Amino acid sequence: MSLDKLSGPSNRSLLLVHGRDFKPEKGVHMDLCMAALRSGVERDYPDMLTSFDAVQKSTAWYGDLNAEILASHGKCYDESLDVGDRRNVLTTLREITVRKRFGIRQYDQLPGKSALGEACADILAPVLGAIGLSAPLIRSASKDFAKYFDRKSDYAVKVRKRLMEQLCELIDRGDRIFLISHGTGGVIAYDVLWQLSHDPDLKERYADKKIELWMTLGTPLGDSNIRKRLMGAKERSTAKFPGNVIAWYNVAAEDDYICHDNTVADDFKKMMRKRVCSAVYDYHIFNLAVRYGRSNPHSSMGYFIHPRISKILVDWLRADDVQSTPKYIF
Repeated sequence: MSLDKLSGPSNRSLLLVHGRDFKPEKGVHMDLCMAALRSGVERDYPDMLTSFDAVQKSTAWYGDLNAEILASHGKCYDESLDVGDRRNVLTTLREITVRKRFGIRQYDQLPGKSALGEACADILAPVLGAIGLSAPLIRSASKDFAKYFDRKSDYAVKVRKRLMEQLCELIDRGDRIFLISHGTGGVIAYDVLWQLSHDPDLKERYADKKIELWMTLGTPLGDSNIRKRLMGAKERSTAKFPGNVIAWYNVAAEDDYICHDNTVADDFKKMMRKRVCSAVYDYHIFNLAVRYGRSNPHSSMGYFIHPRISKILVDWLRADDVQSTPKYIF
């Protein structure tokens, strides 16, 4: 179904980009993500629920492409179990009714909490990158994300196409866009934003179209080895960066090894110096999600329901209050 047929009176759109690994079916995944985001708004800003419900909501889902790669490597996926566990996470996090309780004291009490993954990534990433072994490390840790950087594979082209189609349709409609990317989805979002800014076939139509707010959650974009592989990495001056983001908010959770280098403002400060972006902000949080009985600081449920994300989202909504019924766009 086209976006036009599902559009309500709101001119604001929330577009989600997920990351690596297996994902539930598109509709189920969208429902879970929206439920987590909405729960955070309801907890901290109940007066803004109507505004949140009015926003158009869509997802650039490519879980089937991930699953195809992972299955080829002998990986199995129990979707019913995964969905059930995600719902359990959300149920538990909804019971935290005070935003101040999303802090280090509660985080330190989580079962199986460990900083080992982040510590290893901090130590190994720069060393292996310096001697040219970062690519094998990526292939070992994430079969699907490794395919994104494999020039012999068309996975990256297919993934970017799905996001680009969604994003361009929103831009063409004239919506005010809030783009949220989780994990490695931040790399895909960055590349698509760069393409819209600089690709010869796209820039004439889209280079001057702005994304109001881009929020990255647990992104690996702070890793120097990843940045070397981004689109535009070898370019100079403003051609090096996307030029269509007004503000970039980066949120990184303690012990989330995917974003072991948890700041991006220092790495992309030239975007502001060259005046291609108004602001790049970094925020550090504690992700209280527990998956399969163990702390999981990279969990999207834990990110989406966190007070920091709710605050960023509501600040965006308050710029121009809107009212309508919920709309889901696929």
